[in-house]
Amino acid sequence: MRRAGLDYHDLARVTRHKDYAAFIEYLQRERGSFRVFACTTKTTQHHVDAQFQPGDVLLFGPETRGLPAELIASLPAEQRIRIPMMPEARSLNLSNAVAIIAFEAWRQMGFDGAR
Repeated sequence: MRRAGLDYHDLARVTRHKDYAAFIEYLQRERGSFRVFACTTKTTQHHVDAQFQPGDVLLFGPETRGLPAELIASLPAEQRIRIPMMPEARSLNLSNAVAIIAFEAWRQMGFDGAR
């Protein structure tokens, strides 16, 4: 996190959780209402077709294998999103995928907090 975040790490609050269930319990306690979006190549809905709202959670898996199938299946179809890719193209690296989807979510919320 420190290397990847460069000099922005002081702007992020990092909390580690034992597992996904503990993460969800934490969100329920801290936020009450929230939606989790699985960002995966194993769905058909494009990220630009999702209707993002403040408080939404974008969940990405490891670059080499993605999110577990059972986690993806546990979410409603409209909360499983992908970045469109050309069939012959390799997938994007994780940092690029995060940037694309996070920017789209921010755009949909009117670039809240931007100057």
